[in-house]
Amino acid sequence: MSGELILVVDDGEENREFVVEYILEPNGYRSLVARDGREGLQSAIDNRPDLILLDLQMPRMNGREVLQALAERGMDIPVVLMTFHGSEEIAIEVYRLGVKDYVKKPYSVDEMLNAIERSLGEARLRKEKDALVDRMIQANRELQQRVQELNILYRIGKTVTSTVELNDLLPQIVDAAIQVTGAEEGSIFLLEDDKLICRAEKRGSMARPETTHRESNDPAALHVIHSGKEIIARQDQFGDYPNSPHSAAYAPLLMRNHVIGVLGVGNHTPSSDTFHKNDVALLSALTDYAAIAVDNSRNFIAIREAGNQEKEQIRGTFERFVAPTIVEKVLANPDDLEVGGSRTEITVLFADIRGYTAWSEKESPERVVEMLNDYLSLAAELVMAWEGTLDKFFGDGLMAIFNAPEPQAHHSHRAVDAALALLKAAEDMNRQKGYGLSYSVGVNVGEAVVGYIGTDRALNYTAIGDVINIAKRLQERAAPGQILTTDKVIHKIGGLVHGQKLGDMKIRNRQNSVSVYKVKGLDPLP
Repeated sequence: MSGELILVVDDGEENREFVVEYILEPNGYRSLVARDGREGLQSAIDNRPDLILLDLQMPRMNGREVLQALAERGMDIPVVLMTFHGSEEIAIEVYRLGVKDYVKKPYSVDEMLNAIERSLGEARLRKEKDALVDRMIQANRELQQRVQELNILYRIGKTVTSTVELNDLLPQIVDAAIQVTGAEEGSIFLLEDDKLICRAEKRGSMARPETTHRESNDPAALHVIHSGKEIIARQDQFGDYPNSPHSAAYAPLLMRNHVIGVLGVGNHTPSSDTFHKNDVALLSALTDYAAIAVDNSRNFIAIREAGNQEKEQIRGTFERFVAPTIVEKVLANPDDLEVGGSRTEITVLFADIRGYTAWSEKESPERVVEMLNDYLSLAAELVMAWEGTLDKFFGDGLMAIFNAPEPQAHHSHRAVDAALALLKAAEDMNRQKGYGLSYSVGVNVGEAVVGYIGTDRALNYTAIGDVINIAKRLQERAAPGQILTTDKVIHKIGGLVHGQKLGDMKIRNRQNSVSVYKVKGLDPLP
């Protein structure tokens, strides 16, 4: 290692030039020179060198006086003493004053170089130790921040499962956004009748976020509505918008690939931190919860306001597409229903029709509707045949869960078996009707909050958790006719499943990647 700055303090010009030209420069060290002790002391104070090569006998201030002056100032700089008069007494005295080594004149290049390396060794180790301590402190600080962020997200996730009133929930989401990003203010906007409505906000002197219902023309929020993408904005990007923040970050609320609102945070203080990508990622995680809450709330309101005829239609749809186990449980023990959920291990299956968009562009609307009904009915029937719970349809896809509401032995095996059966059934349908389409499937296992969400007049049985997000991302990555799963599913099923490891996959809004497998086959249970 070289590149350290070394100060040479010697009243002999030839000695200074020898050290610099034949020892320091050829070995990559940077150098400073001083002609006497006083000049050397001032140079040490001004430049803080990594090492001082100090002559003992000099005019104006000798080597001992320089060492004493450095000690009085608390300057812990390693020193190699150069002297014609080496003795045990001198050595003891200068070592007490902080000298790391000394060489007797005349000295060779190797002697001086060895003394320099010995003296710098301790300083290098101390710097490495200090740097390591600083990194450990920073890592611990970042870890504490991540734990706090996860706790906030977990709390909001639990709130979503138990709260359907937006006036209660939306201020909590704004408060969580402010906490995880360290922002000074925050707002959440929803699209209502093609207008951008601010539904909750914390501004100025507000102690906590409050509900509101006012139309907004926030230019950054409108930009996110139109683009569907999160942004980090500066004050000059707000134009003439009044009370615009010094810096801001916004993320869209997406429901079935449509923007239904925006969550934003901002800082007005010019000296405040600007937002970065991690802040936007945290906002995106919160917008997922907010979008689910908004969708649930709107569904509950629609059901509550419906008449008797509409209630019967909803009941008929519920009985057709929800697993019989849930229907039977609701009808047999309606008094046992409780709003809220509990942690349960489930296996999640996402399936989506691949090639649907390109295919539908070439076909008549009647043919498209016929194909959708065929494929989605096929998927629903297969899920329920394997005693899975059909959670929801979304566009040309669906989500199903296993091991809830009733426990199921070998639920991961059951889900993978249903996925394989679904691909086989799609092949049979293609041979019969010539659609030429297939499913892409994602399967994952893990804990989720599962239960009834709603009021005593309207309930929805669903699951919320990271396991669902991963299953959906697997399905999006899967090719037509392919089932992707995780190492957790492979290990849970054991040797009965035949899979090919594809490597690690990065999941949006998650720091840790997921080990992904392609399912190739499944042996029956013994």
